[in-house]
Amino acid sequence: MDNPQNNPMADGTLRNEEQLRQHRQQFSSLTGKRYFNYGGQGPMADSVIAALSHGQKTIQTKGPFSAEVYEWITEEDKQIRTAIATALGAQPETITLTENVTIGCNIPLWGLPWEAGDHILMGDCEHPGVVAAVRELCRRYDVTVSTCPLLSAMLSGSDPVEVIEKGLTSKTRLVIVSHILWNTGQVLPMGEIANLCHTNAPHTRLLVDAAQSVGSLPLDQPGWRLPETGVDFYAFTGHKWWCGPAGLGALYVSPEVFEEIVPTYIGWRGVEVDSGGNPTNWEKTGRKFEVATSDYSLWGSLRQAMAVQASWGNSQARYDRICQLSERLWKGLSKITSVQCLLKDAPPPSGLVSFQIEGPDGQPDTVKHSALAKQLEQEKIYVRTLLSPNCLRACVHYLTLESEVDDLIDRIASAT
Repeated sequence: MDNPQNNPMADGTLRNEEQLRQHRQQFSSLTGKRYFNYGGQGPMADSVIAALSHGQKTIQTKGPFSAEVYEWITEEDKQIRTAIATALGAQPETITLTENVTIGCNIPLWGLPWEAGDHILMGDCEHPGVVAAVRELCRRYDVTVSTCPLLSAMLSGSDPVEVIEKGLTSKTRLVIVSHILWNTGQVLPMGEIANLCHTNAPHTRLLVDAAQSVGSLPLDQPGWRLPETGVDFYAFTGHKWWCGPAGLGALYVSPEVFEEIVPTYIGWRGVEVDSGGNPTNWEKTGRKFEVATSDYSLWGSLRQAMAVQASWGNSQARYDRICQLSERLWKGLSKITSVQCLLKDAPPPSGLVSFQIEGPDGQPDTVKHSALAKQLEQEKIYVRTLLSPNCLRACVHYLTLESEVDDLIDRIASAT
């Protein structure tokens, strides 16, 4: 996406605050607020919003259902798949365009050839939408599910791979975990987990919820690239750490398992047709799992969001800054007597920093968590509460200023 020879960030050196302030001028939405909710949704740059409008205007100007628009859509399709695949170190044909992470997870969940007695192993930090889908799948197909205690294990310093291994059986068809745990900010070793799954049984696959990792981790760098990790399915969105438009995500499907899953929802985008327009076969690329008409203006808007980030620095440089800011926030919060960070020994290797405020009894004050989040929002400081475990979560991005981190620390200290 960016040319290292022309990119002063290619060596991972962090730019100073003044340079970042200049870069942030592209984000009018950040004016007047201190934003720490990137794990929920990232703010869009002005040019990203403009790209949305430009896409819609292009479609209407050329004629919504014209040959010229079809050619434009075809080119937009090619460009967005290429941009996404490049960011993952993958090939465009492995990318299925979706609306969000949950749809991306549902494609393999309902597309695998389930048999009665098959087993699903999940981590205990998965999103409720995925948990609900798994429960319904188990009900319909007589599949069993169990949960491995990743949260307590990783908070205590245990090896997550060993925890997952203990939960595997000879019937395990699918393992479901998140690349970055959305409540602690810890990063799971995908390569080791994928290898464990594939050596467990011939048909044990790995589905990864990548809601917090895409746009955050340097997935186009050696050792991080999806084909190198061996993951089977990797579902993500563009509206969080990429700061793109809501309504566009994607699913990576490894070539090794592509033929193993079939579409659940079927439409013209996913099938090949003969000269008479009759469907003859599935598409041979990620389009196989797509259905029909989408909001095509989202495609150019997400590409613009990715380009804005690349203009500041490559993925490694952005990740380096995220980790630097995460450590700054973690250290500052750890010094506050009544605050306990979920991670007590080291900062999270991501931008998600979760912490609890102790009540008079020494236990997390869940009422205060909610009240403080609401009060901070009134002051244009945006954090969020989580339920499991009950805590507050603040997310730092490469866009976050050091001064904003320090302001948040001071504000939490004054409120406790």
